[in-house]
Amino acid sequence: MVEQFVGKWKMTSSDNFDEYMKAVGAGFASRQMANLAKPSLAIAVDEQGFISMKAVTTFKTLEIKFQFDEEFDETTADDRTVRTTMSLVDGKLIQKQTWEGKTTIIEREIQDSKMIAKCIMDDVVAIRTYEKDV
Repeated sequence: MVEQFVGKWKMTSSDNFDEYMKAVGAGFASRQMANLAKPSLAIAVDEQGFISMKAVTTFKTLEIKFQFDEEFDETTADDRTVRTTMSLVDGKLIQKQTWEGKTTIIEREIQDSKMIAKCIMDDVVAIRTYEKDV
């Protein structure tokens, strides 16, 4: 089921992301850079079954490698150190990040050949849309 996410994706729109970044505690400079960035995202699966997600912007490149439902350490683009668990639930790729008693969820799903990433922190929701980069 993860196969539908595999490939290279380019962000085409981002709604309410500044409010989401404020909600997770990102500082002004980090938010400014994040709002200017138009990340590309590459998702792949290796021979051992590890999944990698690599986000590339002009400012920085971040990569995580994981197996489903196994918690791991992640450093976010705004330099938070979080414990992350990735799951596949009802066709959605769910990324749960916890730190300092807080939790955020990023739900990715494919709709009409686009990948929709819903970033949720408390009652703040940001929507980022990606299209396959061919």
